[in-house]
Amino acid sequence: MKKVLITGGAGYIGSTVASALLDQGITPVILDDLSKGRAEFVEGRVFYQGDIADPGLLDRIFAEHPDIEATLHCAARIVVPESVSQPLFYYRENVGKTVELLESLQRNGCTRVVFSSSASIYAPTPDARVDETCAVDANSPYARTKQMMEQVLQDWTKGDGAERIRVIALRYFNPIGADPQLRTGLQNLNPTHALGKLIEAYTDGTPFTVTGVDWATRDGSGIRDYIHVQDVADAHVAALTRFDEVVKPAADDRYRVINIGTGEGTTVRELVAAFEQAVGARLDVREADPRPGDVIGCYAAVDTARELLGWTAQRNIAQGVADALAWRAKWAAHLGAA
Repeated sequence: MKKVLITGGAGYIGSTVASALLDQGITPVILDDLSKGRAEFVEGRVFYQGDIADPGLLDRIFAEHPDIEATLHCAARIVVPESVSQPLFYYRENVGKTVELLESLQRNGCTRVVFSSSASIYAPTPDARVDETCAVDANSPYARTKQMMEQVLQDWTKGDGAERIRVIALRYFNPIGADPQLRTGLQNLNPTHALGKLIEAYTDGTPFTVTGVDWATRDGSGIRDYIHVQDVADAHVAALTRFDEVVKPAADDRYRVINIGTGEGTTVRELVAAFEQAVGARLDVREADPRPGDVIGCYAAVDTARELLGWTAQRNIAQGVADALAWRAKWAAHLGAA
């Protein structure tokens, strides 16, 4: 492929994917409303500011770039506590607008879609390990929007006039780090996920709180599969380059789910220990009840990604911590200057 559309391409994941595509000679055409994404992340790139549910804008993009061969759908609202407090907002932004987007894609003949899904939709399993056949049972409005979006996409591949429509849903786990070249990273200096809170505690000298200490894990804290965001981006590139091998037009099932993780589970307490080792300092660690929408967590079985995409994660937690810290320092200096 030579050119693809990325929705949400000015955000954390989307911008890293865009850089990975450029590194492979693939041109990303970025669509983002900049409500969360940053204009700095699309400088020098093909960029359209606007809403994914704007049919006129989508028609214009495809008219000006008729050689777009696929769409990477990364645009979404993603904060779990916010989704609990504003569920209707999340359903409209994530589900409703995705339907509008798909109608525009079908109208313009863009029949290949790679969807940024989430492991948060999985139901808990006894050992926290999940493969693509495991049951889904999303536990927050955010996660339920991802589950619904997957169902919408799967049904889309089976509807009238959908003979050529194919979708790969990448269920990725917990991205950490930043683009190793520090072109982009987390927009927010104080993100709500565990590593973000660890960095905040380390840089500001404040306590780090383990939210939930009675989960059925080896140390009582939640378990996650922490994957470097560059590995996530590389998985998107692999999904694009192997798209026609993974989902064939003539196949009965033109929808494929693939886990994107490291294949290793790390508890929050283990993440704290790894972070302390990486920075050479001890943190003030405290305990609290789970936040609204929190779940025990899970980690990935990654055999499908290895077999279908020829992809495995290449970076460890220490690299994720190092890149996240380097990016935060660069971004804080930029924001201070701004």
